[in-house]
Amino acid sequence: MRDSIPAVRLSQVCRHFGEVKAVDEVSLDILDAEFFTMLGPSGSGKTTCLRLIAGFDRPTSGSILLHGQDVSRLPPYERDVNTVFQDYALFPHMTVGENVAYGLMVKKVSRAEREKRMEEMLELVRLPGLAHRRPSQLSGGQRQRVALARALINNPRVLLLDEPLGALDLKLRQQMQIELKAIQQRVGITFIYVTHDQEEALTMSDRMAVFNLGKIEQVGAPSEIYEHPATQFVAGFVGVSNLVSGDLAQSITGSPLTFSIRPEKIRLASSGTPIPENMFAVDGRVRDVVYLGLYTRYLIELAGGSDLVVVEQNLDTTSMDALAVRGRSVRLLWQREHNRMIVGMN
Repeated sequence: MRDSIPAVRLSQVCRHFGEVKAVDEVSLDILDAEFFTMLGPSGSGKTTCLRLIAGFDRPTSGSILLHGQDVSRLPPYERDVNTVFQDYALFPHMTVGENVAYGLMVKKVSRAEREKRMEEMLELVRLPGLAHRRPSQLSGGQRQRVALARALINNPRVLLLDEPLGALDLKLRQQMQIELKAIQQRVGITFIYVTHDQEEALTMSDRMAVFNLGKIEQVGAPSEIYEHPATQFVAGFVGVSNLVSGDLAQSITGSPLTFSIRPEKIRLASSGTPIPENMFAVDGRVRDVVYLGLYTRYLIELAGGSDLVVVEQNLDTTSMDALAVRGRSVRLLWQREHNRMIVGMN
């Protein structure tokens, strides 16, 4: 059973820099043992929130509680948290083992205990036997794991991760996403992860908060946020979404109210295909085709100049098949239940 007291609670937290409201009245509960992601573009306030939780900055107003204790004015070293940075911040003159054990050395833990805990941490992050190497002798992914081991060795109740995979190449980043989530589940502590990468957030999070202009637009499980975006910003930022409103929405649904439809929910059919009773439909012309290996992205031009994006997985389609439909008239079909009304757009 998770603790009924949140691991982290932000209550009406603001951080202003002159006229700039970097964080604007953010309230948020993050549960114990949860992998929680703060997602948003640059300047949205997510990193500032992380710095406030870590104690590297102080709120202009509001309060920050860690497991029920108000830490709003406490320095970083008095908070039971640790941070992993994007640049890893490893000491180049120390070995991997010395880097990992550094926090225990500062706490004056005995050498034997430091060695034992250090080896356990290297096993946890799958780097056994590398204790005597220098950071410069490691790959980017290995350095990232060393930084993680160094942060975990002090047994913090909350681990803060500030875009730690940003410097890695795509394939390694995808691998580390899975490993980070597995490590979090093994150690059972709260991870708070900051990223601008929607795929990272969807892959790893138990829950996530979408930030925009210093505020939280939506909080929820990845599937909830992706399938039921609450605002226009969330619909456009988390994945790709078609927003339809006005006369076009009226012609499709009978209402001018704005709705969103995800590209992968739309089926590309031949012009004149009968419309099933439970589906919406609109006719258009294939204006552009982008073949991306696993799937193909189609840009469909509708009457009046509007466009819809359609994505189809290439189960039986080759690049030649996909490109051959450019310029054709088509009918787009999707189930009515996949429409999502957008709040505050009308």
